[in-house]
Amino acid sequence: MTLLTILNQQFLVANLFYEGGPLFMSLILLALLTSLFFIIKGFISLKSNKEQTFKILKLAIDASLLALVLGFLGSVLGLIQAFDSVEAMGNPDPSIFAGGLKISLLTATFGLFSFVVTRIGIFILRLANK
Repeated sequence: MTLLTILNQQFLVANLFYEGGPLFMSLILLALLTSLFFIIKGFISLKSNKEQTFKILKLAIDASLLALVLGFLGSVLGLIQAFDSVEAMGNPDPSIFAGGLKISLLTATFGLFSFVVTRIGIFILRLANK
C-alpha cells in the first residue's frame, strides 16, 4: 500500500466517525476502550487472583453491553431524526432518505463491532481462567 492509500483510509474512518455523530460514537469508543482495559487487566491478574479476574471479567462484560446498547440507541435516535427530516420535506428524494439511513446505522455498526471485539477478548479470558 502506498502512503496516500493509507492516509485516505484514515480520513475515511475519521469521516465515518464524525458522520455517525460525535457524541454517541465517542461514548461507544469510550466503552470499547474501557472493556479492553478490563480485559487486559484481567489477563494481568489471571495468575495471581482468580476471584479478582472474575470480577474484572464481569466489568468487561458490562462495558461491552454498554457499547452495544449505546450503538443501538444512537441508531434509533438517528432514525427518528431522519424521519423528522423526511416529514418536514414532504416528498424527499430517495437518495436523501438512503443517506439518512446510512448515517443512522453507523452507530449501530460501531457498537456491534465493539461488542464483538470485546466478546472475543472475554471468551479468550474465560478460556485462560479455567
